Amino acid sequence: MRSIRLFSPAEAVKRIFSVDSVPALAPRYNVAPTQDVPVVRAGKKSGREFVMLHWGLVPFWAKERAIGNRMINARVESVAEKPAYQNAFKRRRCLVLTDGWYEWQLAVDGKQPWFIRRKDAQPFAFVGLWESWTDHGNGTQLKSCTIITGTAAQAIHDIHPRMRIPLADAAWDEWLDTSRPDPETLLTLLNSGPVETFEAWPVSRAVNMPKNQGPQLIERI
Repeated sequence: MRSIRLFSPAEAVKRIFSVDSVPALAPRYNVAPTQDVPVVRAGKKSGREFVMLHWGLVPFWAKERAIGNRMINARVESVAEKPAYQNAFKRRRCLVLTDGWYEWQLAVDGKQPWFIRRKDAQPFAFVGLWESWTDHGNGTQLKSCTIITGTAAQAIHDIHPRMRIPLADAAWDEWLDTSRPDPETLLTLLNSGPVETFEAWPVSRAVNMPKNQGPQLIERI
């Protein structure tokens, strides 16, 4: 299980990610898969829009919602070809907003969680895909997303060999621009590696339980 967190206020999110409207955001220090996560995507007419999406992508062709429980992450090595992600990769790309995330390192006495963030402590974005699925049983719609993963940055490689891909701020527009669906260009963007420098420290295993919340979860132990 991998969690992310977002506790920057709505005004900061509006300013940093250039969106017109952001609802009041309660600080969340332990966001788990299958919960809703904050996302920025291309607006319906122009610009960008902020939305909350279910974390765990459900392809439009899926017969049941539960398939999304296995699709919280998409590997960069196969995301352009895998049927579950191929269409969204071309047409429905997004940014999943975060202030940092947790990763678990194998240890003698079990898995040790670490908190990871940008060294400048600024909010940033993981590259993601989103999808719309209709439940043909009752007609309800679900908007969901997944986060793309790749090889971990050197600073955190000893914690875990893979990481969700953080996208450089200057590349946000290119990633969100759905008029450019060329897979090779997009993959080059994703494989360019993170620009920002990250830092990490061990934290309490209380983060292992999604019900636990609060700033104490990110305190160094």
